[in-house]
Amino acid sequence: MTALRIAESSADLETWAGLKSTVVPNEPVTAEQLAASDEEGRLLLLAECGGIAVGCGIAAPSHFGGRAFVAARVLAEHRRQGIGTELLRALTEHARALGREGVNAFVYANEPHSIAFAEHFGLVEVDYQLEQVRTIGNERPPELPAGLALAAVAGRRDELLSAAWPVALEAYEDLPLPGEVTYELEEWLRDEATRPDGSFVAYENGELVGWAGLNVHANGDATAEHGLTAVRRDRRGLGIGRALKRTQLHWAARNGVRELVTWTQKGNEAMQALNRSLGYVDTSKVITFQGPLP
Repeated sequence: MTALRIAESSADLETWAGLKSTVVPNEPVTAEQLAASDEEGRLLLLAECGGIAVGCGIAAPSHFGGRAFVAARVLAEHRRQGIGTELLRALTEHARALGREGVNAFVYANEPHSIAFAEHFGLVEVDYQLEQVRTIGNERPPELPAGLALAAVAGRRDELLSAAWPVALEAYEDLPLPGEVTYELEEWLRDEATRPDGSFVAYENGELVGWAGLNVHANGDATAEHGLTAVRRDRRGLGIGRALKRTQLHWAARNGVRELVTWTQKGNEAMQALNRSLGYVDTSKVITFQGPLP
């Protein structure tokens, strides 16, 4: 028999993080990251059979489309026993209590069982996200476009995050997502540039025109994940984004980082192409499913 309970204690968060990282090894998470990213309306559930944790789930307000983000994850050896359905039922009840009627869910393209699970509950494919990975080698410093100056965020994180918010907001508004994006300054200050020493801003004639964030990865300091890379609308196509990314590659080579990971959306093929031109390799693809709450 499956028993569900809320993950609240530090030990619960460790268990939840271990389960999620096992089921979705491409997107590991730590208990510390779970605690730091807590937000109003988020629910974390553990599923137990015979007192053993075999699954985990999350429901929270989504950042786009006015929907809820819902994910149920079950260890491979415990699937097809109704555990995922029990998790999904509880998560959707929570989402409805938040006033959300639609759902955003993410499924790896190479997992037919997960795709079938989503489709069984009436969800349809609307989008995808592409993971690209770059192994760090002997990286040279970039040649900057004329008039461009870059500055590291380290030591001035909150100040520069606030200064870059208008550029970030433009980028979020322009993201090719299936629904209006809602991302708040408070979340930006909390979640972006968690590795500020590898995050940079770009100035042109003293004006902030670009941003490239780098974040902590659950695999440890030798891996880092790109946050937002953004250039002010009127300065796009001038090599600023390339200069920012090459600066991060050069920083990574000098600071013990061996791998950089990034995700981009369908419709942002220009960024995908830029990444490939810099040596990033396509790895995983995650499909976005949407629909009414099951």
